[in-house]
Amino acid sequence: MKPRLFALLLCLPLAVLAAEPAVAEHFALPAVSAESSLPGEGALRRYDGYVKRWNTIRPQWAKDAAKDQGAIVFFGDSITQGWGVDFKKSFDDLKLANRGIGGDTTRGMLLRLQEDVLAVNPKAVVLLMGTNDIEVEVPVEAIGRNFQKIIAALKAHDPKMPVIVCRIFPSSATKKRPKETIAAVNALFDAAVKNDPQFTVLDTYALFANPEGDALPALFPDLLHLNGAGYAKWASALRPIFATLGYLDTQAEEFKPDAGFVSLFNGKDLTGWGFRPTPPRKPAKNPKPNAPLFVEVKAAESFDGKTASSDGRYRAINGRLVVTTPAEGRRIQELDTLRDFPEDFVLKLEFRATPNADSGVYLRKPQLQCRDYLVAGPYKDLKKYKAQDWNELIVTVKDGIAHAECNGEVLEDALKVPATGPIGLEGDRGQMEYRRLQIKTLAR
Repeated sequence: MKPRLFALLLCLPLAVLAAEPAVAEHFALPAVSAESSLPGEGALRRYDGYVKRWNTIRPQWAKDAAKDQGAIVFFGDSITQGWGVDFKKSFDDLKLANRGIGGDTTRGMLLRLQEDVLAVNPKAVVLLMGTNDIEVEVPVEAIGRNFQKIIAALKAHDPKMPVIVCRIFPSSATKKRPKETIAAVNALFDAAVKNDPQFTVLDTYALFANPEGDALPALFPDLLHLNGAGYAKWASALRPIFATLGYLDTQAEEFKPDAGFVSLFNGKDLTGWGFRPTPPRKPAKNPKPNAPLFVEVKAAESFDGKTASSDGRYRAINGRLVVTTPAEGRRIQELDTLRDFPEDFVLKLEFRATPNADSGVYLRKPQLQCRDYLVAGPYKDLKKYKAQDWNELIVTVKDGIAHAECNGEVLEDALKVPATGPIGLEGDRGQMEYRRLQIKTLAR
């Protein structure tokens, strides 16, 4: 080895050691005196545990930035931190990065967004924030403005990067997190991303709320932080979204219809499906700001050979017919089979709903509600329904009467249907996936 190179190598550890104090200082929590010059609103937290976590983990994340390039980043506070570095092995082999700091507020997250998140050029970002702001009484409007700054920075970094916005989880007034304030902040978050398809809102408030709107003690032992079962439930809510984004469930299953049945969906595209013209709607005299959007179709469309409907709402993805989460919050429309079914029949399908999702299956014309039943209703007492998992729906139509069951439990026993009409899939709110759609004609 050349003497000069050897000398440089000897000096390298000293240079690294000399740089570490500078790195630590750079990533340290800003001083109180500096807060007024920093972006965002609300005082930064100053308790010992928060300061220690901020000052020790952020330099480590900076060191990890190279290996974390292109990860799906979970960005949040202690609830996000609680996933741990392995995310409790909840997402197969996805490349993930945890950027949660216990006690953090929306302002703290805004200040560290660039170095902790954007520096790794994330594949996608999962956001959960705001509960600590509520505890320390940051004004609701200020929380909303901090959130707007965060989403603006995410969009400026990459306008095509998917961002999943988890609504603030329920807690309790005993934790200085009353449900009314949580609802108000969630409403501001929803409004900030409304009509922007880059952002998918996941109703994790409804996912975890008890009938009174507070945290479920079985999942939140301290009414604030999740236990293992709670993280498993959160993971189940995220998996369908990751699947639609192409990160999970990337291989279509081999499906053959049952004996006597024919498939209504080939698993590859929307052949056999389309939009039918809808009756014109009268505009509301006093439209409500959060009223759903009703889609009007003026001319019939066929989607034979196409992997998505003309508006992108309905998509064929790896064996699943996906009714995607609408950017509008609620967007009501219908995808129908191109053919009608005047014969008596048995319809079978499986569906998977995100939290509080609302869809439906049209039987010639009447709609059978197909929802995240235990949260969205109307069949909240089902014992066999599997939340955020696949459920079987079987509908028998005979002599103008439909009998419907979900996983063997009766939903409707005598639903009247007209003499003929298509099979349709409604879109309203949230995401709904359908698969294994098949039908058998019955002899009269």
